[in-house]
Amino acid sequence: MDGVRTVEVGSALWLIAFVGLLPFYGRLEESGHLWWLWTCLTGFGLGMIGLEFCRRRRKARLEREAAYAEVLGDDA
Repeated sequence: MDGVRTVEVGSALWLIAFVGLLPFYGRLEESGHLWWLWTCLTGFGLGMIGLEFCRRRRKARLEREAAYAEVLGDDA
C-alpha cells in the first residue's frame, strides 16, 4: 500500500465539499462559518501536496524493487 488512492479520494471529497458549500457563501459568512469553506479548500490543497509525496514515494519504492530484482537476477 502506498496511500495514493487514499489521498486521491480524500482530496476529491474535500473538493466536492468546497464546491458544495460555494452556493451558501453568503449564509456561511452571516453565521460566522465561512471558515468551513476555506477549510475544505485547504484540505484539498494539502491533499495535492500529499498526493505528490505519495507518488514520489511509490516511484522510489518501485525503482528500489526493480534494482533489487536485477541484482538477484544476475546472481542466478
